[in-house]
Amino acid sequence: MASTDRSLILAIDQGTSATKALLVDRSGAVVGSASAPLGASHPRPGWVEQDPIEVWDSVRAAVRSFDPDDAARVVAVGLSTQRESLVLWDRTTGEPLGPLLGWQDRRTADRCAELLAEGAGPLVADVSGLPLDPMFSALKAQWLLDTYDPGRGRDLCLGTIDSWLLSRFSGGREHVTEIGNASRTQLLDVRRGAWDDRLLELFGVPAAVLGEVTPSDGPFPAVRGLDPVPDGVPVLAVLGDSHAALFAHAGWRPGVVKATYGTGSSVMAVLGGPADAAGGLCLTVGWQHGGAAPTLALEGNIRSSGRTLTWLADLFGVSTTELLDSAGPSAEGVALVPAFGGLGAPWWDADAVATVSGLTLGTGRPALARAAIESVAFQVEDVVAAVEAVGGPIETLLADGGLSRSATVMQAQADLSGRAVRRADDADLSALGAAQLAGVGAGLWSVADLTDRARATTAFAPATTPEQRRDGRAGWHAAIARSRTQPLADTPVPVSRRHP
Repeated sequence: MASTDRSLILAIDQGTSATKALLVDRSGAVVGSASAPLGASHPRPGWVEQDPIEVWDSVRAAVRSFDPDDAARVVAVGLSTQRESLVLWDRTTGEPLGPLLGWQDRRTADRCAELLAEGAGPLVADVSGLPLDPMFSALKAQWLLDTYDPGRGRDLCLGTIDSWLLSRFSGGREHVTEIGNASRTQLLDVRRGAWDDRLLELFGVPAAVLGEVTPSDGPFPAVRGLDPVPDGVPVLAVLGDSHAALFAHAGWRPGVVKATYGTGSSVMAVLGGPADAAGGLCLTVGWQHGGAAPTLALEGNIRSSGRTLTWLADLFGVSTTELLDSAGPSAEGVALVPAFGGLGAPWWDADAVATVSGLTLGTGRPALARAAIESVAFQVEDVVAAVEAVGGPIETLLADGGLSRSATVMQAQADLSGRAVRRADDADLSALGAAQLAGVGAGLWSVADLTDRARATTAFAPATTPEQRRDGRAGWHAAIARSRTQPLADTPVPVSRRHP
């Protein structure tokens, strides 16, 4: 596509709590930004729902904030989305049936336990690359279909958020799913990049309700109904939010490992060896573009990181910023394990419970705030250690996401892990990653240009001794064992090369 110096890329990042939109110029600089909040409901314990129409409206509201003159300069759109969340809609009318089931939703935990008891876990993990767990979309798909189409006779569409938004762009005429998002549904053969008949049968999902699996650079339907952006502007990139952040870090470079700090956290690295996951990690499709084979990545998912801090802040009736500012220099022996919906990677224990241990009559908010911060850092380090065990030493961790804005959290990560941490100075890495891939398609830059592009970061160096880190991790893993109601000896611990 021909471009001029005035060309802009519109990047839309549809997240759990908000939709963000950026305008990015041909130098890669952000020249405009907007955001629209998004709510969620919890009708029962463990249930997390959103309104699919509200999600679509939040996208339109964010984009509507831009000046029409700037919108007229948009030559391509890139889209990043929350993953694993699922929508069911009528193919003819385009209207959703029921709520969007969020990635944090746990209503399918009992069905998950049944399938595990029946021995389905190894097949699911081997084919999809993901552990059998309610976080992923397949069990949500079964619940939605059992609830709204038990006879499997209606003409319906089932899709992740990217699929839902692309359907709205097309006026309901197209039903596609980007391959990276598809790999998070637990219905895709991650190595073949195609829906798997065995998994579809296991979860009771007819192939006809699913979208066509499409590379990350399309083809996708062009935008429609996204004023003031003109109808017909092409969508040239779609990525899952964590995948997009890794792309923005130029994650195809050897040795790059990133952690995204949001409501939950994702630690991800492009796979450099055989296509197998190990150590409680997931095997997932990072992206596929330029006619090449899919790029596979290792990932560990943490259910509660930023959400832990907002929960504790709400409990104390303060803002998250006030909570972070009140954190003491030490947790004073307090350990908070935020297993509000079980534990994710590398434990994958749906039965784990949230615990706070080590309390005394003298424990106050400073120690609890520090324990919450440390829970984020320890969880991330457990996953990084698992990635390191598979792929080799990791000296530097690249960080992004909303919670990474906190220097307190970043310093805690460096201190507790013993690794250098480099935080991206750009706050919206997921949106930027989608913009960068879209810009490749629009001819504004090449992948080689992105590899060489300077990235502004802030560095945090560890200020603790190996003995302090070893003692801290030992205490954390003892708290994990209590959360799992298992003896410590029965709890597998990720072993890092720097924590012998």
